[in-house]
Amino acid sequence: MSTTRILAVMAIAGLGLSACQSGTKSGASQGSGKSASLRAMEQVTIAAHKCWIASKDPAFKSYSLANELNSFSGTPRFLLVPKNNYGGKPLLVVQARGNSSAIEAFGPLMDDALGSRIGSDLRRWQTGDGSCGAAA
Repeated sequence: MSTTRILAVMAIAGLGLSACQSGTKSGASQGSGKSASLRAMEQVTIAAHKCWIASKDPAFKSYSLANELNSFSGTPRFLLVPKNNYGGKPLLVVQARGNSSAIEAFGPLMDDALGSRIGSDLRRWQTGDGSCGAAA
């Protein structure tokens, strides 16, 4: 199975697991049972996987996306790590906390030439625009 397929399955499984959680948690929205941070991160993670990884964007060919949306700490996130090294040091962390839909991004890639592109993509995706408009 290709790395892209594995990542897609992981992303879908993570989303499915978070959707299966029952009950309303503190700070969760009434309708879906999901916190604002989880809803925001699901949207951004799907777009990041589609635009950066699944599309085989050359700017992101050296990285794998590690999905950590199903977080019991209230901080759903995803990481970009060196390709095929899911235990490697994260080069980018994208997360939201608690009941906030504000996305935070930090790590060495944000200080790299790719940082402005990453920031632009994240801002666009956070508004609900899942397009891959900044492709290199």
